Amino acid sequence: MGTKTVDNAAAPEAAATDEATETTEETGAETSERPEASEETVEASETAEDQAGPSGVGQGAGAVVSAALGLVSLTGGWIGTVASARESLIGQLETSSSSSVATMVKEGYGDAWQAGALWAGLFALAALITGVVVLARPAFGAPGRPQAPWIKSVAWAGVALGVVGLLLAVLKYTGVLLGLPATG
Repeated sequence: MGTKTVDNAAAPEAAATDEATETTEETGAETSERPEASEETVEASETAEDQAGPSGVGQGAGAVVSAALGLVSLTGGWIGTVASARESLIGQLETSSSSSVATMVKEGYGDAWQAGALWAGLFALAALITGVVVLARPAFGAPGRPQAPWIKSVAWAGVALGVVGLLLAVLKYTGVLLGLPATG
């Protein structure tokens, strides 16, 4: 509600404005216009979201998966540990106590070492492929929609981890890196 001043002669227009404000407050015209405007705004924003296209969540998830696979290839995964232990057990069962030391080392530890390297290499290869696919995806998508910078960064991290993991796995598998000890 508006307040009326004592000095009516000085501001006749102010009194008219106060009366107009009182009238709109009594009828509620001002409050009924606001919900309509907000509904129009909501409809306009929904239309803009529909036209915006995909949000890139799948690309972000692919980038994170690529980095995680690359990290697993470097640190070793559960499946690589199980495969290594299995190969070690098979090697122990196949060798007899009369076998030479070189045969026992190769069968007991060498095959297990290579099995771990093989699984690390597979994880690294998966990280590398996933990262490259995420980085190449914008070339086949909407031309006007750029890829978020964080997605590129995480995907490049996945590619880098995949390359390093693959290199280490190959070196480990071939015996160049931490090969078996020479026996007699």
